[in-house]
Amino acid sequence: MDFASDNTAPVHPDILAALGQANVGPAIAYGEDALSKAVEAQIQDLFEAPQARVFFAATGTAANALALASCVPPWGSILAHREAHIETDECGAPEFFTGGSKLVLIDGPGAKVRPADLEEALTRNRRGVHSVTPRALSLTQASERGCAYRPEEVAALTAIARREGLVTHMDGARFANAVAFLGCSPAAVSAQAGVDVLCFGATKNGAIAAEAIIVFNETLADDLAFRRKRAGHLLCKGRFVAAQFGAYLKDGLWLALASRANALAHRIGRAAGDWLSEPVEANQIFVRAGAERMALLRGQGVRFYDWGPPALGEGRLVVRYDQPEDEVDRLCDILAGLRGDEPF
Repeated sequence: MDFASDNTAPVHPDILAALGQANVGPAIAYGEDALSKAVEAQIQDLFEAPQARVFFAATGTAANALALASCVPPWGSILAHREAHIETDECGAPEFFTGGSKLVLIDGPGAKVRPADLEEALTRNRRGVHSVTPRALSLTQASERGCAYRPEEVAALTAIARREGLVTHMDGARFANAVAFLGCSPAAVSAQAGVDVLCFGATKNGAIAAEAIIVFNETLADDLAFRRKRAGHLLCKGRFVAAQFGAYLKDGLWLALASRANALAHRIGRAAGDWLSEPVEANQIFVRAGAERMALLRGQGVRFYDWGPPALGEGRLVVRYDQPEDEVDRLCDILAGLRGDEPF
């Protein structure tokens, strides 16, 4: 029973079929083909942002690092939550691509940045030439603990960022799961809430390797185009990334897949009860049942990641868009057994 990561999911059949359809005859290279242009327009329509520029990439790390490099000089800083993916899981890529900028870390429940904590972090770095200059705020939607920022929360944070001259970047590796939970438009929680650049991921939710850097702030776009090429991430056969996004967005497939994963995660959350260390909002479940019970859970064949030191007894379980329902049923039964509600 694999609940380790949504990265383990297979490719959705509709996306595979779209790749086959794109693989007919020649096409202009480097994203200048008709399909890439059509999908860029599709993304602009989805986000209600006709002025937005779209840059396709193959990995989320590259998307985040390139987006941030377009905003932050080497002497600048990126303000982000302590558990943000750019801090914990990208091997220093933001620092590398920016040429040495610093991540300034912020605490907060649910791995979310709060306005008061953002203000405190800004105050810590107001020392003129003696400290790194805050240049970007990075938010993760949904957060690394599966919590979703509401549109008004994003707007409150971006207002502070704008006041201080910061660009707001959003890591949207699980953006689909957040939007499916919130029930709002994609624009409401991104462009309309003041986000300057969104890294919109499809890879975790049914694609092979498909990320879109969506630049709502046009002043960042030209620089990003050159940075992507210089970093070796301008794909010559870009139509195959575009084809994935075209199928992903067609008829709301992206939200349907995310909604299914979210719904199954909520079932598991109900079974976990008061062992939940975070509310279940997207497709991640954080269970703190103690080291002994988490070991028993793993012993029953449930694959998950420890979150923090194993002695803490907390684990992260992630539901894939294609997770078999019988696996969810079995996991819920095991959790009930561990709680003493019924045998397993």
